[in-house]
Amino acid sequence: MSELLSNFVQGRWQAGSGAGAALFDPVLGTELARVDATGLDLPAAFAHARDTGGAALRALTYAQRAELLGKIAAVLQAKRDDYYAISTANSGTVKKDTAVDVDGGIYTLSTYAKMGATLGDRRHLLDGDAARLGKDPLFQSQHVLLPTRGLALFINAFNFPSWGLWEKAAPALLSGVPVVIKPGTATAWLTQRMVKDVVDAGLVPAGAISIVCGSSAGLMDQLQPFDVLSFTGSADTATLIRQHPAVAQRSVRVNIEADSINSALLLPEAGSEAVDLLVKEVAREMTVKSGQKCTAIRRVFVPEAQYAQVAEAISARLAKTTVGNPRNESVRMGSLVSRAQLNAVRAGLAQLKDLTQVLHDGAQHTLVDAEPAVACCVGPTLLGTRDADAAALVHDMEVFGPVATLLPYRSAEHAVQLVRRGQGSLVASVYGADAAALASTALELASSHGRVHVISPDVAALHTGHGNVMPQSLHGGPGRAGGGEELGGLKALNFYHRRAAVQASTTVLAKLN
Repeated sequence: MSELLSNFVQGRWQAGSGAGAALFDPVLGTELARVDATGLDLPAAFAHARDTGGAALRALTYAQRAELLGKIAAVLQAKRDDYYAISTANSGTVKKDTAVDVDGGIYTLSTYAKMGATLGDRRHLLDGDAARLGKDPLFQSQHVLLPTRGLALFINAFNFPSWGLWEKAAPALLSGVPVVIKPGTATAWLTQRMVKDVVDAGLVPAGAISIVCGSSAGLMDQLQPFDVLSFTGSADTATLIRQHPAVAQRSVRVNIEADSINSALLLPEAGSEAVDLLVKEVAREMTVKSGQKCTAIRRVFVPEAQYAQVAEAISARLAKTTVGNPRNESVRMGSLVSRAQLNAVRAGLAQLKDLTQVLHDGAQHTLVDAEPAVACCVGPTLLGTRDADAAALVHDMEVFGPVATLLPYRSAEHAVQLVRRGQGSLVASVYGADAAALASTALELASSHGRVHVISPDVAALHTGHGNVMPQSLHGGPGRAGGGEELGGLKALNFYHRRAAVQASTTVLAKLN
């Protein structure tokens, strides 16, 4: 039997008492490790994080916490090669896809270290200016932000075991809030290893970071009113979370990032350069991490007259994608993370095929250095239908793999209507050459998306990518995307702070600075 990875709670490493769940190499099918949280004293673990970890972090200033983030990033950077090897083995990712996760996590930590340093040697923040409460200006109200006196529980998804951890933990630790991490089970090895390296380096105060691997059973039962919960995963699980007594009765603050039917939109008369940019980005988004990104492009909207042209161009790019064992240097797209994920993608693809035409068939890709009966690999598949209005399921169901659907529109107004049928998503990208049209469309889409990525020929070599989540910009989205907000620079700190109004004389309020 493979190694049973330990959990880090109450300031020490503790193994679960059960056999645990196995983690596999999704290409070779070999067992890599096991995770289990059976028998952990969760009430004591949460109390230790909340009381010991919270007190230690709140004793530090924002600048000191920012320095801590910088040191964590340095430790992780030194171990970067180890993380690449783990990602290849456990997530089945090629190097460029591993970089999105591992390097993206380190970059996010470094960015928050720099932003946090600007907050200085203080332990609270002022929120806006003081406001007069009456005719006499002596008595006023000042809003302040202070770290919540609880902990932050992170229930993360399987697709980003590094970035998913640090994009949440960086603003939480900078805020002065201890974190308890529950990684997605299938890829928990990388998250556990990163936490272990940080703990072993002796950087963080006791109780500041905890990790529980395996089942999440009982974790939410431990949450108290001043705790916060951040969840990334399916809409079905999100529904259960919202109904849990911790949220429904104890008013635990919750942030949710759920399913998202993201879009790419080519504007009318966009020009050949914009068309090329769309084609390149759609093919890239379909294949990075084998399409297992919450921000990946799922629907591609183009003018009716350009449907055939774009279909041919995207298909030609996808045909060049080699699929298989990520250890082979010729492979450009690795595997899905598990057999369960492979089955889910195949099932969803079968449903969409009933409504659409296959424009590029992923089944035509021959796997490189991988056994089809064992490897969880699937080639990129582009679907299409000329009746975008009738294909309801295309707008409602996300296939979490290398699958996208091409859809034509009749007019700019029709295009916006179709994009909105996704009922709220994390990101939409818009391609064109006319600045006024791009700006107008961006504003039309902004109310139903967390981020609008506008790509014109002048930023062809500069834009950060439709699906790349940058710490300076908001990550989240309304409606079916969960209604949550993460990152967005220092805006991310709001989730981990409590806002209060201090009503006092201007002399007293001056002392709050």
